[in-house]
Amino acid sequence: MNPKKMWQMKACLVVLLLICGGLTAASFFSGNEWMWAFAGAFAIMLIVTIIRFRFIRRDSFRLLGEIAKRLDTPDREALNRFPLPVLVVGEKREILWYSESFRAHVLGDYDLYGSSLDEISRTPVESFYLPNGVDLSYGGKHYTAFGFHSEAHKLPVDILYFVDNTMLKNIAQEYRLSRPCVMILVIDNYDELVQNAKESEKSQILGEIDGVIEQYFSETNGFVKRLSHDRYLAMVEKRHLDKIVETRFALLDRTRKIIANERVPATLSIGVGCEGKDMSENEAAARQSLDMALGRGGDQAVIKTVNGYDFYGGISKGIEKHTRVKSRIIATALLELVETSENVIVMGHHASDLDCVGSAVALARAIRRLGKPAIIAIDRESSLASSLISKVSENGDDNLFIHPSVAKDYVTRRTLLIVVDTHNPLFVESNELYKMCKNVVVIDHHRKMVNHIDNAVVFHHEPFASSTSEMVTELVQYFGDRCRPTRDDAEALLSGIMLDTRNFAIRTGVRTFEAAAYLRRIGADTVAVRKLFSSTMDDYQRRSSLVQNAEIYRNCAIAISSQNFEDIRIVAPQAADELLGINEVDASFVIYNTGSDISLSARSMGDLNVQVVMEYLGGGGHHTMAGAQLKGVTAGEAKEKLLEAIDHYYETLVSRAD
Repeated sequence: MNPKKMWQMKACLVVLLLICGGLTAASFFSGNEWMWAFAGAFAIMLIVTIIRFRFIRRDSFRLLGEIAKRLDTPDREALNRFPLPVLVVGEKREILWYSESFRAHVLGDYDLYGSSLDEISRTPVESFYLPNGVDLSYGGKHYTAFGFHSEAHKLPVDILYFVDNTMLKNIAQEYRLSRPCVMILVIDNYDELVQNAKESEKSQILGEIDGVIEQYFSETNGFVKRLSHDRYLAMVEKRHLDKIVETRFALLDRTRKIIANERVPATLSIGVGCEGKDMSENEAAARQSLDMALGRGGDQAVIKTVNGYDFYGGISKGIEKHTRVKSRIIATALLELVETSENVIVMGHHASDLDCVGSAVALARAIRRLGKPAIIAIDRESSLASSLISKVSENGDDNLFIHPSVAKDYVTRRTLLIVVDTHNPLFVESNELYKMCKNVVVIDHHRKMVNHIDNAVVFHHEPFASSTSEMVTELVQYFGDRCRPTRDDAEALLSGIMLDTRNFAIRTGVRTFEAAAYLRRIGADTVAVRKLFSSTMDDYQRRSSLVQNAEIYRNCAIAISSQNFEDIRIVAPQAADELLGINEVDASFVIYNTGSDISLSARSMGDLNVQVVMEYLGGGGHHTMAGAQLKGVTAGEAKEKLLEAIDHYYETLVSRAD
């Protein structure tokens, strides 16, 4: 029994006895008729109190006897003289004994005999046996406790030693919180903000941005310095970075409220490095984080951690760059790589679509016209662009498409691998083929993912582009006249652009229409391209069934396919596109079974960033088009995970933007 509980019980019995005695005395002097009843109750309480006191005294002696049995006198004297506070715990975590040092320094002259170890720590006793012990806090101090199990006495006990390292831990905590963190900030759309603006207007816009940034960092003990017209360097302590993370980088929202020309909001990209061994590592990590932020479309903050990257923001659309200088530079570099290569293999992602195949066809055929052997590594059976593959094959280029298992025989030390429409090594058509090639070029428009291809000789990545076909269209224009695309090439590229823009309805910029105009000028037939999107009557009926059975959740249309048929990979994205035509639907999601796992196809009109939602489920994609695959779950479980991802998106991202 707990001694504290013993004394509490004694106090209660005494109070009740005094109350009954008082009532009896009062009734006796007042001549109340209840006098004998009160007297009887008082007598009963007196007898119960005497008996209970004897039991309490017996239990107390029994407890002390048990303690004495478990810990002999020489042991107690030795532990009492031990320089560290010592605590002895029984089998049921009850506190049996502790040294005078423990009572004075840990408990603060407060007794816990008979209480549970939970009063101090709820950690399992076995954890105290570990070489590093257990870190715990009690009474405003920090300790590291070590222990061992002893069965040298009649009953087994656990003996714990407490090391007071409060000062050391406080110093370590202060060191961690005062570590300097490097932040690099870039105005994403500087050119668009100052375009066609007068000098006075430029100064006003940049002054507003400077004011917001300086005001934000004045709330910390750090500083911010402008490096160039659109770039800043800031340094803050880790304690202030933690607060910034808690507000999910509110600076992004404050900057977005600055509107130029009454229509263009200013946006920032922020890269943060804070886990490095020194300042140079933090600066390098900040630059890597900034590259990741810009590669994902900007308007977000990225922190490089030991385990990867943490992302904040990223709910707005990417900013289109009107200049094509980068495309010209990339085209020149790509031509040099092709000239020095023995052969070229073009490869896209698995379950390739029209954008993937269209860009691959145009690139491979352009390289062939340069006189270099080129093939496309593709699995025809799993491709979603079978109509385009059949059309190209019928026109005499059947040897252009090679299965990845066969394409491995083409690999030499001087083989150039061009990966299109993906930058994730896990998504390529053949990861084994990718690993065999030493020289790799990446051309992609999807927002950058953490596990991207990091060994590419050329990494041509533009998240603001509508499609990879648009990017390839710009590149081939700088390849020279002998590489001028044919009509078939132009139609292949135009089909990719039309697929990813949904017939020029979304994510189309000036450069998108310029690319389409160029393809049309060299002979692309829009009717022929439209036929590549045709489907069978069965597929149309299945698509209509998916749309009909969809549910609405938080302005998101969600459909689940109960059937697993051959063209489900084609029908599901088409159904997702059609669901966007429903009023007040910001995004659509179709869940379908592919046999080995559950897949999700996500689409939006731009108001909701489906890439962020799919990344929560382990997938990825673009602002308006994304997907994910879930293994080991049912369609119903996948739906629950999707609803959780949608809730997370609105609660952690949109709420901050509002």
